[in-house]
Amino acid sequence: MIFNIRQMIRRLVGIMILLGLCCVAPASFAQPAEQPQVSSTIVAEQRPVIDALKQQIEGYQQKFQDKADADAALADLRLELEETAKKLLEVGVSFRPRITEINSRLEQLGSPPAQGQPPEAQIVTEERGRLTTEKAEINAVLGETEDQLIAVNKMIEAIGDARRELFANTLSQRVDINYSLGSEIAEAYGQELRTMNQLVSSWWRFVISFKWQSLLAAALMAAIAALVLLLGGQRLFGHLYRRDATIESPSNLSRVAVAFWSTLIRSLTVVVFLATTYFFLGYFNVLRPDIASLFYTLFSVVGIVYFVHALAQAVICPGAPNWRLVRVAPRPGRILMVLITATATITGLDYLAGTVNQIATSPLSLTVAKSLFATVLVGALIIAIASLRPLEDPETGEIKPWPKTIRILLYIAGLLPVIAALLGYIGLSRFVSQQIVINGAVLATMYLGFLTARAVSEENALSGTVLGRAVQNRFGMDETTLDQLGLVASIVIYIFVIMLGIPVILLLWGFQWSEMTAWFLNVATGFQIGSVNISLVAIAIGLLLFALFYAFTRWFQGWLDTKVMARGKLDSGVRNSIRTAVGYLGLGVAGVIGISAAGINLSSLALVAGGLSLGIGFGMQAIVSNFVSGLILLAERPFKVGDWIETAGVGGIVKKISVRATEVETFQRQSIIIPNSSFINGNVGNWTHRNKLGRVDIPIGVSYKVDPRRVYAILMDIAREHPLVLKNPEPFVAFKALMDSTMEFEMRLHLADLSNSGTVQNEIRFALIDRFAEEGIEIPYPQRDVNLHLEDAEAIVQVLTKRVKDELQKEPTKPKS
Repeated sequence: MIFNIRQMIRRLVGIMILLGLCCVAPASFAQPAEQPQVSSTIVAEQRPVIDALKQQIEGYQQKFQDKADADAALADLRLELEETAKKLLEVGVSFRPRITEINSRLEQLGSPPAQGQPPEAQIVTEERGRLTTEKAEINAVLGETEDQLIAVNKMIEAIGDARRELFANTLSQRVDINYSLGSEIAEAYGQELRTMNQLVSSWWRFVISFKWQSLLAAALMAAIAALVLLLGGQRLFGHLYRRDATIESPSNLSRVAVAFWSTLIRSLTVVVFLATTYFFLGYFNVLRPDIASLFYTLFSVVGIVYFVHALAQAVICPGAPNWRLVRVAPRPGRILMVLITATATITGLDYLAGTVNQIATSPLSLTVAKSLFATVLVGALIIAIASLRPLEDPETGEIKPWPKTIRILLYIAGLLPVIAALLGYIGLSRFVSQQIVINGAVLATMYLGFLTARAVSEENALSGTVLGRAVQNRFGMDETTLDQLGLVASIVIYIFVIMLGIPVILLLWGFQWSEMTAWFLNVATGFQIGSVNISLVAIAIGLLLFALFYAFTRWFQGWLDTKVMARGKLDSGVRNSIRTAVGYLGLGVAGVIGISAAGINLSSLALVAGGLSLGIGFGMQAIVSNFVSGLILLAERPFKVGDWIETAGVGGIVKKISVRATEVETFQRQSIIIPNSSFINGNVGNWTHRNKLGRVDIPIGVSYKVDPRRVYAILMDIAREHPLVLKNPEPFVAFKALMDSTMEFEMRLHLADLSNSGTVQNEIRFALIDRFAEEGIEIPYPQRDVNLHLEDAEAIVQVLTKRVKDELQKEPTKPKS
């Protein structure tokens, strides 16, 4: 009662306090307060980034207008715009978590109460208003970002159109050729020579007066670098590119290697000398900007021409016909090499003339005249190459022309720039002639690489080389492994040649390095096929990690077996089971790591796993049964490697236990692969399950004329005397049966190692034969007693007599002499 009174008093006090609060509450409880202006935190964070990107886009628009006629500048601008587009997308993505959170909270709050319904709590109304305001602000920022992204994409498309238009204008622009302007062109050419003479002379006087020490230092350093490369290359790789005249028929790999290394060492020496000279001249401030441009072009032309000459000499090899890669006769080969070098030289001089035109600001008529002369001359040289009869028949030695297809292509390649130049399309003619020469050199180099890959992949190709023998001796490889290594090397060479040659060809066709870099990064880092994102880099990393973890697993298997389990004196079967389990576990871990690193979402494989499980249920029951049986065998170990087992009429030694099947080697050295489910579902006899102790039974039959106790004693003596028969359990002789012609005994002998049973049985039988001969004990043959009645005997005699008469009548009558 007292407790109830106290509880009532507490309730009354609480009600009074609540009424007092309601009376003194401000008016704000009765009327909704004005919503404060809120600003999203994420909008405040991203606003400076968006403003900076907008300023960049405005700058890009001005740059696009200024550089609309420069292809390289447009290519770089496009890459910058693509990077800006990525940043805009990142800004848009950064708002997604907050938008998702706001939408989720608004769904939880629900819609405002309709008119006539009870009002909701003031705090709910305020929160809904704040979230709605923040969502509207974020949507406004997203709309602004989307507008900027659309502007960037439009600018990228405009740049692509501008670049295509520039390229098309360069090739399709036609110049009216006026052959009556010969005197004007000659005068312009003389003026150009005077201008260049003044420029070079003034620079040379300055160098002689103030920079001669720097000039000598640059030349000396370049010469030292070239000599070091040349002498070092001859010392290290001289045996690889020297042609041995005593070898009449070198292998394909030797010929390709000589051609490759001779071209590489010689060309690299010249390129290093020129590049080092240019670098130190610029480092010591010897070159003016105009002279630097001239030297850069001149050195590039010299390097390319020398490379083409060295490559042609290595492939044609007119001085050593047995080392040539193409069956070209010596004399036509020399002419062909001269024509190829001349073609490359004219093309290089035309490129150098373009730089001279820019430096000397030559008139258009002179520029056109130079390009016309160079392209016509290059076309004439290519036609001369097509008209040549260089090939030599390997059997008859007859000189033959190029194959018809190659000859037609060469004629087309020679006539096209000539016709285009004569019609006034100088840009097209110059582009075609330069592409023919330079791309021809690149394709010839790629062909040399493909020949190298094909030669390396030939059977036993590496074993006949110095490098192959060194690798074989260093790593202890056999010829088969070395041959497989050659196949892998050939694949690597193919990939390397393609990955190096295609970008060079694209560069020559007008693509910019920055564009190709961006393409490669897009392909390597990831591209979309439907809803699947494929990243070559991630796939390569996944494969690499898989290979590394798998190699580590194999190493750990060997270390665990030889260093740990061998020292622990574990049984070979236990060691094999543990080693196999570790191998499969490591393979599974390596597979999971590789798949995860490759970016493949394992959860997306649920559908595939479901289909696979259905297939397992219907068509792969035997495989799964064998797999599970293999795991059971490895765990329970009813037999192990080295055991002597018998199952389903097959007996032999267990050689290998895998998760699918077990390899058993019979005593006839035949390997039998038995599915593991056969061992689980059938009976298996294991002679050496716990140890190698076993019993051998040897049956013997003796004559009834011998005392059986005497035979028993002899058999026991022979069994006890043999050294491999155990004394405990003691040998036992069983008097088994009385047969028709013999008394049957059986010797039961226990051996410590049942694998010696064949030897023991042979020796015991030899001892039995010898001892029985000494004791006069007979081992009888099977005997049968036949009892005939008189009537049966007479009938048999009659049958035999009739048969004899029949045979005599069948014999032909002999003629009388």
